[in-house]
Amino acid sequence: MSDPVLVVRGLERSYVTGERTLEVLKGADLEVHPGELVGLVGPSGSGKSSLLHAAGLLEHPSAGTILIDGQDCSRLGDGARTRIRLREIGFVYQFHHLLPELSALDNVALPLMIAGKPRREAEARARSLLTGLGLADRLTHQPARLSGGEQQRVAVARALANSPRLLLCDEPTGNLDPVTSRAVFQGLHDLARQTGVAALVATHNLELTGLMDRVLALRDGRIEPWTPPA
Repeated sequence: MSDPVLVVRGLERSYVTGERTLEVLKGADLEVHPGELVGLVGPSGSGKSSLLHAAGLLEHPSAGTILIDGQDCSRLGDGARTRIRLREIGFVYQFHHLLPELSALDNVALPLMIAGKPRREAEARARSLLTGLGLADRLTHQPARLSGGEQQRVAVARALANSPRLLLCDEPTGNLDPVTSRAVFQGLHDLARQTGVAALVATHNLELTGLMDRVLALRDGRIEPWTPPA
C-alpha cells in the first residue's frame, strides 16, 4: 500500500470551560491512504469534529502529531498551515455554505480562480466535476434554486475542485433524507475513487458505512476498529 496521506499520532484535544477541563481526544491514532474512504463513527460529543478540525489544520491540538503527505504540520505557523489547507485539503460540511449570489458553476470555479487558475480553465474543471455528479443541467442555477441534495453535490464538487490530496467530511449528508443522502454519498464515493483522494468521513449514518473501505469508532477519546451492530 502507498504511503498514507494523513497520519495522526497521539492526538489530544481538551477544552477549558470555566473551572472545568473537558478532555475530548486522549491519544487518537489513524492513517488514511490515497484512494481510501475511511468512515469515522461515534456519538455526538465524542470528538469527531474536533479530530477533523485538527487533521484539517483548522485548530491546534493540545498534543500529538499530524502528518500530511509526510510533512509534520503539528508545529507550523498559521501561514504555512493555511497554504497546506488551500493546496492539499478539501472540506465538506453538513451545511453546504455555498455563496448564494453565485451559480453552481461559479461556486465550484471560485476556489480554482483564487488558486490562480484562468477563468476558462476553472470553469472547465467545475463543469466536469458537476457533470460527474449529475448536475449538468443545473450549472447556471443559484443555490436557492437547487434542492438540498443538489446543493450538497455542489459542495462536494467545490471541495474537490483544486484536486486535494485529503478530503475531510463532517456529516456530509446529515441534513438530507435517507434516499437523497445515499445518492449524494454515492456521488462523493465515485468521485473520490476516480481522483484517488484520501477521504475521512465522520457520519452518524450507519447505512453509508457499506460504501467505506474501513470504519473506525471514536470512543473515550481514542480510535478503535468499528464493529457493525448485530
